[in-house]
Amino acid sequence: MLVSNAVHIWRESDGDYHIEWRASHPDTQVTVEPVISNSAAQAHYDADTERARVSGLAPANRHFFRVRDQHGTEVLAAERKLGMQGTPNFRDFGGYRTVDGRLVKWGFLFRSGQLSNLSDQDIALLSSLELDLVCDFRRLEEQEADPSRLPASNPPRIASLPISPGSNAQFFEHVADQVGGRQTMFDFMVEINRDLAEAQTEAYARMFYEILAAKDARFLVHCAAGKDRTGFAAAIILLALGVSEEVVMQDYMLTQRFFSPHAEIDRLRQKYQMQQMETDSILPMLEVHEDYLSRALTAIAHHYTSLEVYLEEALGMGPREVAQLRKRYLE
Repeated sequence: MLVSNAVHIWRESDGDYHIEWRASHPDTQVTVEPVISNSAAQAHYDADTERARVSGLAPANRHFFRVRDQHGTEVLAAERKLGMQGTPNFRDFGGYRTVDGRLVKWGFLFRSGQLSNLSDQDIALLSSLELDLVCDFRRLEEQEADPSRLPASNPPRIASLPISPGSNAQFFEHVADQVGGRQTMFDFMVEINRDLAEAQTEAYARMFYEILAAKDARFLVHCAAGKDRTGFAAAIILLALGVSEEVVMQDYMLTQRFFSPHAEIDRLRQKYQMQQMETDSILPMLEVHEDYLSRALTAIAHHYTSLEVYLEEALGMGPREVAQLRKRYLE
């Protein structure tokens, strides 16, 4: 039988969709079809794996799929990673079940890296999402050096929420002097994530304020790579909605699948004058590890008696605000 919470869909930049699933028995027969199709759409099944590829769908639109087995189990799901050419880690972080069985809505919550390199095809796809709000966590100099490309018609409002982890901000100015290896950088990134939870509460409180201030907002949270500042943002939103830490961590770690650290090495070397550093020493800055987000969550648990207390005291999300968030984004 098809396992309903184990269907994963993503789109490549060439427009092809990949659908993966898991079944409780090897003889389970699974079919995949777009909810809105056309004669050009074709499904290609891999006989040896629980996987299919769908081609021929319009690239400027988002598509939902019905995934069914022969026993009548059906999953309706959208692509989690969208097929952006200019920002590879653009994802919908809806579609997850909460601990009480409700579903985070698809099509309202998005996360990504920077938007400065979007192609015209990307802009058309972005326009189809009808975003109301973009929360930009990049430092002001990052925002100025690489301004976002947005649809010319009805562009979303940008909320500038710059985050530069205070205790480590000078690292980026003096990184050329660093001589430590991979472990030094890994430890630094762990501390960056602690700092996000402890010292960047003003920015994340403003994020929640901006989201709730816009009626039924479809929103995007992003930074440069879409993994640390953005990763914590997505995590704390999902936790506020009632998604379990286990599922939140699974969403966080999807960056490993969709974001290539090696493809970003040259950009990072130039950005932070790291030409003299070994690749292996730089990679932890571009990777995600469970230890990163776990350090942020551990910091919350250390300083606050519960997540609910942290949300209220540090982020201004008391019971009334949390209820409003859940009413809007859960079904």
